[in-house]
Amino acid sequence: MIKEQIQKSFAQIINSVYPFLVESERKVMKGGKTLIIIGVIVGFFGFIFHLQGQSIVGPESSFMYSNPDWITYGIQIIALGAVFCIAGIIILKRN
Repeated sequence: MIKEQIQKSFAQIINSVYPFLVESERKVMKGGKTLIIIGVIVGFFGFIFHLQGQSIVGPESSFMYSNPDWITYGIQIIALGAVFCIAGIIILKRN
């Protein structure tokens, strides 16, 4: 009798918590997609900065234009975008 009551109570607890568990899993999957999107955007901006540092794109009046520092900064920003993308892919694969 007591064992049945404990099982019923446990089942009620699981049934009440289950929707929250499912919702949190959806949020984690969205987080992975969000990281990938952010990584692509950051990588794109890094690529633009790299090209500006090499005098390929942008106005000549820009402080980035033909500036060797921005070639390096652009590469570093591209690497940061790649890290975001890899983290997002890992999160998506784990789920």
